Amino acid sequence: MNWDWEKLQEKRQRQYGPGPDLRNLGDDLKRLTNFNLNIPGGPKLLVLAAVILWLLSGIYIVEPDEMGVVRRFGAYERTAGPGPHYHIPFPVESVLTPKVSQNRSVSVGFRSTGSKDGVGYQYRPVPEEALMLTGDENIIDVQFIVQYVIGDPVEWLFRIKDPGDTVKAAAEAAMREVIGNNNIDSALTTGKLEIQNTTKALLQSVLDRYNCGVTITAVQLQDVHPPKDVMDAFKDVASALEDKNRVINEAESYLNDILPKARGQAAAVLNDAQAYRESVVRKAQGEAARFTSILAEYNKAKDVTRERLYLEAMEEILSNPDVEKIVMTDEALKQTVPYLPLDRLGQGKAKAKAKGGE
Repeated sequence: MNWDWEKLQEKRQRQYGPGPDLRNLGDDLKRLTNFNLNIPGGPKLLVLAAVILWLLSGIYIVEPDEMGVVRRFGAYERTAGPGPHYHIPFPVESVLTPKVSQNRSVSVGFRSTGSKDGVGYQYRPVPEEALMLTGDENIIDVQFIVQYVIGDPVEWLFRIKDPGDTVKAAAEAAMREVIGNNNIDSALTTGKLEIQNTTKALLQSVLDRYNCGVTITAVQLQDVHPPKDVMDAFKDVASALEDKNRVINEAESYLNDILPKARGQAAAVLNDAQAYRESVVRKAQGEAARFTSILAEYNKAKDVTRERLYLEAMEEILSNPDVEKIVMTDEALKQTVPYLPLDRLGQGKAKAKAKGGE
């Protein structure tokens, strides 16, 4: 029984600081009584003083970042907010004041071993926690930190035996489940933010089912890398993926550059073709309309129309400066041997083609 009393006293001193030692209260009262036996009413005054001190020991103050949880004979009784309060003195009631606004954290996959020479912190990996299996059956080393605060101090104190270890075990289990649902490329590159958010939501739901009184504030991945034995191979794979993405980006850039140009050229050719079609069609329609009107006049006066057409044709030929003309009388024509100037004829056709191209 003495051993239990000493343990309770040590625990109480760690939580609230040193308080009055009630174990020797009887001896102290006895000595004080014997010392004051000759004083009228001395024993009663000493007892009254002891009772007053015992009653005053029930006064306690809850700091702004704390929450007071009062226990009566070890069982939860009530909760007190910041400020001065009173509880029935020990051993009837006692109070616990956990810091509910303190941001706590647990490390999974590594441990901090303190500073070296006063500069920075040294970290020691813990492979049995960090090595996890991905969804594509690859092993990956994941180190992360979970930050949390006390959401419900009553559940925090009375529902679970060791809240810190419980949060750590639940965090490791949640991270393993999330990593198992993702492939290794996602965990190493672009999927880290999604993994953090998913793990946070899953961990909070697990702790809520346990009634731990914990609110998760953040899950932060510190280092995610393949195991050391295959680190070089994964670096080669990552380099190859970067080269692949670079080549794809260059190809897309070239596509975005050449495709609008090709579309513009195609649109220009199409517009030219449509314009040429409209020109040819309208020209043909005009010539057809002109021929129809000439035919109507020809049917009315064939000789006159034939003569007019002949004169108009000769006028057009003779007025053309590109046509070489030789005028001969009938007598001179009878004495001249007709021939075809093939060399000049070829040059004329070439000039006509060039003019038509312009």
